[in-house]
Amino acid sequence: MSVRAKKHLGQHFLTDQTVAQNIANLVKDTSSDIILEIGPGTGVLTQYLNHFGSKLHLVEIDTESVDYLKVHYLGLSDRIIEKDILKINLSELFPDQSLTLVGNYPYNISTQIVFKMLSYRDMIPEMAGMFQKEVAERICAQPGSKVYGILSVLTQAFYECQYAFTVPPHVFNPPPRVESGVIYLKRKVNFSLKCDEILFFKVVKTAFQQRRKTLRNSLKTFQMSDKLKEDIIFEKRPEQLSVEEFIALTLLLQSDI
Repeated sequence: MSVRAKKHLGQHFLTDQTVAQNIANLVKDTSSDIILEIGPGTGVLTQYLNHFGSKLHLVEIDTESVDYLKVHYLGLSDRIIEKDILKINLSELFPDQSLTLVGNYPYNISTQIVFKMLSYRDMIPEMAGMFQKEVAERICAQPGSKVYGILSVLTQAFYECQYAFTVPPHVFNPPPRVESGVIYLKRKVNFSLKCDEILFFKVVKTAFQQRRKTLRNSLKTFQMSDKLKEDIIFEKRPEQLSVEEFIALTLLLQSDI
């Protein structure tokens, strides 16, 4: 039984066993109740996660892949969730349980998967897996970098980010046109922000929509008082601010409301 990679699902099946094992090793010490592999495809990574037993669940939307997995991983048949990960309510599916996310994530929805993780951050203490290298670098980027942006700040506000290693195109079938990057995210011990978190998200997203402008100009929609605008932080551009400075900025805006 073979599985055809489907372009509309962003599928590139990993064929390198060493890479798969190295990804699995990133979560080998997890204490989560559930290990959720997203987009297992033909199970190259799954085989190195199978030792988790009943804790391992798979999310796969491709019916061909599901059929393949049910034949080759008989013990997992009742733990394969045939749904779109972006449409799953994780708190309903796994009530009162902690999740570790892992996978060779479909590149066309990988950023959306990270934002979904952030929305369920209370449930998800860690995440590991493969992204397009550009996305992996963006997640882990530091202030001042050209790729530092919304994804960097929002992820790093709640998680410690580690860029683990780079993966070349030839270890996939079919090979993608870009390199891939594997990352590991571990939720911070204290992941509650010292500011209004909804406002924090809004400030970060608004600031980076006009990343070349100073914050004084990019945050005009917040209708700041003239006194607040005098603060030196508003002379900076968004890519110059650390997570802590974005929190401080949010607190300033809170005080001005």
